[in-house]
Amino acid sequence: MSKKPNILLITSDQQHWNTIGAFNPEIQTPNLDRLAREGTTFTRAYCPNPTCTPSRASIITGLYPSQHGAWTLGTKLLEDRHTVGEDFAEAGYRTGLIGKAHFQPLKSTEEYPSLEAYPVLQDLDYWRQYKDNFYGFDHVELARNHTNEAHVGQHYALWMEEQGCSNWRDYFLPPTGTMDSAVKHKWPIPEEYHYDKWIAERTNAMLEEHKRNDEPFFLWASFFDPHPEYLVPEPWDTLYDPDKLTIPTVTPGEHDRNPPHFRLTQEENPDFDYLRETGQGIHGYHSHVNLSMEERKRLVATYYGMTTLMDKYIGRILDKVDELGLADNTVVVFTTDHGHFFGQHGLQHKGGFHYEDLIKLPFIVRYPDHVPAGHTSHAIQSLVDLAPTFLSLAGIPVPHYMTGVDQSKVWLGEASQARDHAICEFRHEPTTIHQKTYVDQRYKITVYYNQTYGEIFDLQEDPGELNNLWDDPEAAGLKTELLLKYVWAELGKESMPMPRIWHA
Repeated sequence: MSKKPNILLITSDQQHWNTIGAFNPEIQTPNLDRLAREGTTFTRAYCPNPTCTPSRASIITGLYPSQHGAWTLGTKLLEDRHTVGEDFAEAGYRTGLIGKAHFQPLKSTEEYPSLEAYPVLQDLDYWRQYKDNFYGFDHVELARNHTNEAHVGQHYALWMEEQGCSNWRDYFLPPTGTMDSAVKHKWPIPEEYHYDKWIAERTNAMLEEHKRNDEPFFLWASFFDPHPEYLVPEPWDTLYDPDKLTIPTVTPGEHDRNPPHFRLTQEENPDFDYLRETGQGIHGYHSHVNLSMEERKRLVATYYGMTTLMDKYIGRILDKVDELGLADNTVVVFTTDHGHFFGQHGLQHKGGFHYEDLIKLPFIVRYPDHVPAGHTSHAIQSLVDLAPTFLSLAGIPVPHYMTGVDQSKVWLGEASQARDHAICEFRHEPTTIHQKTYVDQRYKITVYYNQTYGEIFDLQEDPGELNNLWDDPEAAGLKTELLLKYVWAELGKESMPMPRIWHA
């Protein structure tokens, strides 16, 4: 490790932990399978928040959402926050981000301006000339749309035009485009103009530049799929037979002992007005029972198709790393920002439901001759640990303010664990939707602000999380123990911007 190792972070968006073919024979991901064979798969990785902005901001700050301030969707990571890219740049690294950032909201105000908002989002002349540092990344190429969303713009739209796709608006929804919103599953965009290809192509161009200049790099290839809407170009839309897939579903009575918002999702016309404070949309707080089984099967087939298409282009990146002779000195990490429901517990997409399906992540690390190959580890990981671990592997001092844990010895196979728990936060309204989950090797406890209800699951005896022990008299002692451990964990993750250097 005498030469500075490169860091290549590859992320998907909203990918369920069990969607890698090496561990789930119903899905095809040959390139992620290859990564698993060549590296270590961590089976207990968690997000610090089950939505995009908070978790992504944690990746680059090494702080929890309650600490870096981008606490939910529709907020921004303030520009004065220190990021890991700044540390890498100071150490002589080139830093880049290709794809999804989502550090800022789609709306801009005078007090909180956003570069990911309308109208600058679609000012292509602005993005054509954009050269500024963006949250510690000295080179960025960005987009904000998932599949055919009207939010398309920035560097992705520029790239489509450069590729000769002058009619790109035909593949996106109004008011930006002209695509019919009734079209489902099969996205008519040709694969050659899909953003997976854009991300792989531009990531590979940066890899070539770094190789040519013989410079160390910290590069993030940030994919958008398989985040809904469920759309994928042909032939990927028919790759999977919906009738041959396992379709998760609710277990009758499983929400009887859960907090009220779980039960409400299983009603046809639930009333969630009691939770609304800001007047903004609240993800997941609606009916989850308005889909037929046939529709649900088709959604899963499309979700898998999106994942397999993304895997193809992740393979293009891995091939380029090999072609350029960079593999032996490059730490490659694949993960996602948070999980996804596609029927588990009767739920769809995401929300304030901290089941493993939503907060646990796929997580693979490859670093030839350093990270054990073909290995599986149950050591708990968190996305908040990425920044300090990347810095440690590169021999760069970890800033004292970071509250993530340095996992480098665990990744290298020199230690069995670096943390004995993870914490996941979800604060989607200032007071009414505010919860935190503590999870250790066996148990999980979720507490809610100003509420006496909660959840306790024994992941060893009840891996499906069907039996909430919160009000079980026989679990009273366990509840007390876990509450105390949660408080200790909260105390333990307080930021310490500097060490104590004298007695007074």
